[in-house]
Amino acid sequence: MGFEYALVHLKYTIPPAIALSYIYRPLLTRLDVCKILFLITIAVVSTIPWDSYLIRRKIWTYPPSVIIGPRFLSIPAEELFFFVIQTYNTTLIYLFLSKPLLHSKYLVARNTTGLWHRAVQAILAAWIVIGALQIRRGGEGTYMGLIVAWAAPFLLLLWSLSSQFLVKLPYSSTVVPIAIPTIYLWVVDTFALKRGTWAISSGTKVGVHLWDGLEIEEAIFFLATNTLIVFGLVAVDHAVAILLTFPDLFPNVPELPSPVMLMQALFTDPAVYDGERIEGIKEAVARLQKKSRSFYLASSTFSGRLRIDLILLYSFCRVADDLVDNADTEFTAREWIRKLTHYLDLGYASKKGRIMHKEPSLNNYIKSTFPTSAHSALRLLPTHILSYEPLYGLLEGFKTDLEFTSTIPPIQTEDDLENYAAYVAGTVAELILELVFVHTASPTSTSTKQRDHLIHSGARMGVALQYINIARDISVDAGLGRVYIPYSWLSAEGLTTQEVLDKPELFEVARLRNRLLTKAFGLYGECGPAMEGLPRDARAPMRVAVESYMEIGRVLKKRKYRVVQGRATVPLGRRMLVAWRALSEG
Repeated sequence: MGFEYALVHLKYTIPPAIALSYIYRPLLTRLDVCKILFLITIAVVSTIPWDSYLIRRKIWTYPPSVIIGPRFLSIPAEELFFFVIQTYNTTLIYLFLSKPLLHSKYLVARNTTGLWHRAVQAILAAWIVIGALQIRRGGEGTYMGLIVAWAAPFLLLLWSLSSQFLVKLPYSSTVVPIAIPTIYLWVVDTFALKRGTWAISSGTKVGVHLWDGLEIEEAIFFLATNTLIVFGLVAVDHAVAILLTFPDLFPNVPELPSPVMLMQALFTDPAVYDGERIEGIKEAVARLQKKSRSFYLASSTFSGRLRIDLILLYSFCRVADDLVDNADTEFTAREWIRKLTHYLDLGYASKKGRIMHKEPSLNNYIKSTFPTSAHSALRLLPTHILSYEPLYGLLEGFKTDLEFTSTIPPIQTEDDLENYAAYVAGTVAELILELVFVHTASPTSTSTKQRDHLIHSGARMGVALQYINIARDISVDAGLGRVYIPYSWLSAEGLTTQEVLDKPELFEVARLRNRLLTKAFGLYGECGPAMEGLPRDARAPMRVAVESYMEIGRVLKKRKYRVVQGRATVPLGRRMLVAWRALSEG
């Protein structure tokens, strides 16, 4: 009896598990827990017969002096624990690196498995045959043959099911989560082999070393097992992405899909996918990444169809705003608002009790009226679950933006400022909360009165976030000929609108920026507690969305009266820390 093998876990496998658990804990979802348990179960069940065979054949051995003693089918307890802890650690690394991804954008709407797909299948099939022949022949290639013959069938199955999806994923969610634990375990295994914690029989190994002390078979084994874990996780994410992306194919998807439903998704013919929807989601994600790093980070903490619809909502708002803002003339901008209004009229005709006679269909109107780059954002806006009033209110806010060309600034008073912020941001907050109530696991648990209170508080919080935007963008807006600071505030400081346009870095302007920030943080303090009443599935992600924006305000406050060109930004590391803390609050 000894503790040498147990010490390997205490020194090298358990500490990373504790660290990874601590880091990922705020991000952990019930679906993640199911993935972890499922992968561990598969790993243990599939490895026990194979490992037991190796030990009974004495292909590898454990001196009695290095193990505690208990065995199952000849496998030491420490070895059984290794199956669990390796799978757990690799899975957490994969989950962490994959969290920012919206897997829907990596789906392929047609069967493109060509020569490369079949070539990999042929290689894996050949490995199975070669491994089996090597086992039958015995001798120095026995251990390598057993590794290949055991791992290759699983790899072949997973590759056949998800290769199109797998190769589209970024290396950060495939190669990296394989490489990190593999290289780490290579180092750990080197120490263990040199110390004699376990040993490979000389007559069953080829005698080649990756480096001094690490047998090539051991290197291949850890590479193969970590690849199996990641490929298995990719297959699950592939199935979940199919289920969530196509509500027409899968109208009702539970938070924890059954294995039968997952397999049904994987065996769905890609030819029936909505290819335009996939492309539209890709475009929406690209807009989010480019235009709002704060909301992009926050969106990754939402899950399921809620995350998809939030991104589609943002995409519409961004496209609509750009159509108006980037217009060459005021007349063209007003025409875009008119066309967007008619788009909403068509989209909500049935909800508003209107009958639109002699009008083209909504999709035809989109294609004939709007630029190609805007088609997907307009087509995919989930109008079937959104109220129309906030969207019309958003367009009213765009009209205010166009009034800056007049001699009288449109925002004269503090009330004008609040009304404008309510139109362009409060409305969006209302829409976001509507999506939350539609998609959360138990929407009926919130009464109508509670929902109204939450939506009102959310709209007020949207106003606070818009104040942060205005405070951040004073210089940028001045370049566009706009001053959103109320004229009454300017007058109190002895400023004119033109002076702000010419010199947004003035000390007095900085003082008004701080006044905006004070109002923003006041509303934040007033409305923040209402977030506790949100459904559990959305509470922490919503807190991330709010805190990501408020952190910009905190940065601005620390800059005091100093104005920088462009927009205030928050470093990525700080944004991630803010998000992690917000999630940790639950």
